[in-house]
Amino acid sequence: MSIVTVQLGQCGNQIGFEVFDALNTDSHCPQGLCSKRENEAYQASCKERFFSEEENGVPIARAVLVDMEPKVTSQTLSKAAQSGRWKYGQHSCFCQKQGSGNNWAYGYSVHGPRHEEAIMNLIQKEVEKCDSLSGFFIIMSMAGGTGSGLGAFVTQNLQDQYSNSLKMNQIIWPYGTGEVIVQNYNSVLTLSHLYRSSDALLVHENDALHKICAKLMNIKQISFSDINQVLAHQLGSVFQPTYSVEGSCHYRRNPLGDLMENLVPHPEFKMLGIRNIPQMSENSLAYSTFTWAGLLKHLRQMLISNSKMEEDVPGGLPGPPLGTEISAFPGC
Repeated sequence: MSIVTVQLGQCGNQIGFEVFDALNTDSHCPQGLCSKRENEAYQASCKERFFSEEENGVPIARAVLVDMEPKVTSQTLSKAAQSGRWKYGQHSCFCQKQGSGNNWAYGYSVHGPRHEEAIMNLIQKEVEKCDSLSGFFIIMSMAGGTGSGLGAFVTQNLQDQYSNSLKMNQIIWPYGTGEVIVQNYNSVLTLSHLYRSSDALLVHENDALHKICAKLMNIKQISFSDINQVLAHQLGSVFQPTYSVEGSCHYRRNPLGDLMENLVPHPEFKMLGIRNIPQMSENSLAYSTFTWAGLLKHLRQMLISNSKMEEDVPGGLPGPPLGTEISAFPGC
């Protein structure tokens, strides 16, 4: 079953690119420890979820890009095409020349109704390309105006038009020190609306991601690209194919449905978080060894202590993202 990704605003589009790039790189990694048959089954399952394919063999992301300014969407489309490994659809982008000015109300009440038909038509065309739709993955920030305001509006419309399809919103919690002076208002309004229209809210905190880059990845000058790459690998570890009970080479067909079934037992408990270990720079991988028992032990300790990274747990050791746990927070 396929997932249609909706990337909203500057933050959503930049993260969306990193997510698709990480998914594509992982599914075509030549250094696999599995048989050729298992690798082919894994690649086919990943492609079905996130990509369609053109005649020339280049995978096309099942995504719709939305922003009220053209700069970021143009850069995102160009970077994907230049990679030569995958790209976005030729008509999967909607942008305007006027931003939202970090104003939630302007994104929700002005841009939303004004461009509703055009945006929903793009999403419908992407849905029609899927043989079987699992649901929607909406990537957005809560601090700005387009991602938060327009994101809340689009999610509400998806709930109205695709009520039988699952909707998961990946939302970026702003820095505690503040990026935008009205970010607290934008965040509260966004959460209030998403709690009524979304099936699950996957929360990532900028402060926690920044700390991972600094302490575990040993990055000296941290950029948003570094943070987005860490986030993309976390999301990839959740959405990549996993074995079903049928055994080898049989992967679960409904990724969003499996997550919702296990993590959202009640409509009021829909805020989710990701913790994964180990995480480290690639230069340190050759000098590290891990056991699944040790990884699971530290993941449980992180969950119990509510730690966002393994270093915060007594006895924790940093490393690359091999083990992942996704947990639910109490409802608001």
